[in-house]
Amino acid sequence: MIERELVIVGAGPGGMAAAISAYENGVRDILLLERDQYPGGILNQCIHTGFGLDYFKEILTGPEYAERFIKKIKAIPEIELSLRSFVTLLTGDKLLTYFKPGRIETVKARCLIMATGCREKTREMVHIGGTRPSGIFSAGLAQKLINIDGLLPGEEIVIVGSGDIGLIMARRFTLEGAKVKAVIEIQDKTRGLLRNVVQCVTDFDIPLYFNHKIVKIFGKDRVTGVSVARVDSDMREVTGTGFKIDCDTVLLSVGLIPENELIEMAGVRIDKKTNCPVSDETNKTSVPGLFVCGNAFMVYDLADSVSKDSEAAGRLAAEYLKKIGRAG
Repeated sequence: MIERELVIVGAGPGGMAAAISAYENGVRDILLLERDQYPGGILNQCIHTGFGLDYFKEILTGPEYAERFIKKIKAIPEIELSLRSFVTLLTGDKLLTYFKPGRIETVKARCLIMATGCREKTREMVHIGGTRPSGIFSAGLAQKLINIDGLLPGEEIVIVGSGDIGLIMARRFTLEGAKVKAVIEIQDKTRGLLRNVVQCVTDFDIPLYFNHKIVKIFGKDRVTGVSVARVDSDMREVTGTGFKIDCDTVLLSVGLIPENELIEMAGVRIDKKTNCPVSDETNKTSVPGLFVCGNAFMVYDLADSVSKDSEAAGRLAAEYLKKIGRAG
């Protein structure tokens, strides 16, 4: 087992910004763990523009935004970037166990920042009835299949929920030649940014149904359609308003959940409704020296906001290490 001044889990926009900030505030021994084979996190599959306007004052794609931080990380020898490093165990005294190809590593962190991001909610979490055929994807998975793997998951698409990823994928599928039949939103307004509604749905004449929900999914081997109905102010189905949409693919864009199972394992107090750490101050947790940043602390709309939040976490980590007399 080795001991490190600062360990950061996750090398997405949050983890990289936290690592750079911690270095700029005096920390000289930083281990940055990333489970993927590349740094950048979700940004690598977000090939659309819209990033960086607030942080860099430029309009960038996701990979371009990530590259700005990757270059800084690689230029700082004191930041060790460990890729394909999957953390599986975390204790309350900041002892981490992680897998690397061919071996298991254990590291003791004097200070720890968790930048693990968030995951998408599933069909089961929104209680959609019907069969369980192929052709049901989370919006983020569909995005990865198209943008990273070069695969088109379907040709006739219905999107459940109007989160930003779902709105962006409505445009992406259309540009790839698929037909987006509808975006179905149970609330009376979009969950995503207004600019994404305009640029990804309105500009492409894609029907957007507010106050509607998917009642049932049809299909045996593959999705064949969905039934849709209007809902009242209590989210209950309004009798007689149902209609069917034929499709071969259903995308779910129904919200995100912070990925915080590791810190819960370490004894951090977690809000069971949001899966966020219970804290009176941004980035702090109930365990001293264990900080959480970016979408793992709370779900942000913009990567720019994640980076700014994570810079603060890096400063807090540096202050903590100076306080216990171990930094530098």
